[in-house]
Amino acid sequence: MSMSILEPSRELPVQGAFDVIVAGGGIAGVTAAVAAARNSAKVCLLDKQSALGGLATLGNVTTWLPLCDGMGRQVIGGMGEELLKLSATGPRRGRTPACFRDIPPCWLPGGDVKERANTRYLTEFNPASYMLALEKLVVDSGVRLMYDTRFCALRREAGRVSHLIVENKSGRFALACGAVVDATGDADVCFLAGEDTESLDSNVLCGWFYTLRNGELEIQYLSNSFCPRATRAGGTGPFFRGDDGGQVTDQILKTRDLVRARLSGLRAQHPGEDVQIILPATMACFRMTRRLVGRHTLCEEHMHQWFDDAVGLAGDWRKAGPVYALPLRSLRAVRTPNLLAAGRCISADTTAWDMTRAIPVCAVSGEAAGTAAALAVRHAGSDVDALPIRVLQRQLESQGVLLDPSLVKPGGKPGG
Repeated sequence: MSMSILEPSRELPVQGAFDVIVAGGGIAGVTAAVAAARNSAKVCLLDKQSALGGLATLGNVTTWLPLCDGMGRQVIGGMGEELLKLSATGPRRGRTPACFRDIPPCWLPGGDVKERANTRYLTEFNPASYMLALEKLVVDSGVRLMYDTRFCALRREAGRVSHLIVENKSGRFALACGAVVDATGDADVCFLAGEDTESLDSNVLCGWFYTLRNGELEIQYLSNSFCPRATRAGGTGPFFRGDDGGQVTDQILKTRDLVRARLSGLRAQHPGEDVQIILPATMACFRMTRRLVGRHTLCEEHMHQWFDDAVGLAGDWRKAGPVYALPLRSLRAVRTPNLLAAGRCISADTTAWDMTRAIPVCAVSGEAAGTAAALAVRHAGSDVDALPIRVLQRQLESQGVLLDPSLVKPGGKPGG
């Protein structure tokens, strides 16, 4: 039997033309799409799922990690803060077994500024209500949303991405674009565009879910131990790649076995009580898979270092003190002038990847990439390099993004 077949060539209809196409509807993709639309771009957002939010909603990763440095200084504003507040809308709750928790009072207007040094600016949200809120935000922003649509290939003209080729229930077709933001989480667009990428094979079993026991909703944090440096050292196998179809399926199936085992344990622990699973994760829960190797790779050694092309700041959710500036060079593709990355697939090495993959940093890079894409289409012939960095930085600052070099330095007064 032949080991390959020849697929006939065919003409593909072009079913739309957009200034900016964003591939991937997680937090990075949502912020990129909305930011681009708010900057007067005609935007299309593609997602292979049927809901927005990615791991935050479909993966039940329901902690909006800190917008502060853990020392009392806020370092993330703009859409990062806007989407944190959006996640906290709905019923006001204190911390419960389900972990729906409101914004700490000290971080609200008029809150105790001194207390901010002891309390991080975060919240924990209901993934179902947040999914609906994100969808409304995107649609109300005028973004063309395409669910159940998978990015498959691309066409290049004069070195740039001219079309994305996608498939959904309508068939296979092309979408023309001025600029593209890769928010797939796996650098899928960057990879097919011929950009250098790095892939990891150190992902572990992971799949948070909820249970209902005697009418009480409770979240179950389910994951094998993993190495923050994205190696297998210190992790509990089996280990998986996120860019291999067979391993993705295997990770999902083995995670479901882990869920069944946890459920059995809970029922044994609470005999005579009705323990039911509610809302399991409905996507593969990978932490770090494949990322762009950009012009600048963000590393742990860049902590507290300012960059002239900074487009956002980020604290470290794992510990108090560190602050990083995110340079545009870590979002910008090298060979493709109208392509940017956002979210967990930006150019960050294994010393910083565990920080940049977090929800708030995905929002920061998403807003920066979406804004840069829209401005490049409008002012620079879709060439991100030709867009003056100060034009981009001033626009981001007008959107509430914090770009103060003093915030990157260690210490400083709390209460930013």
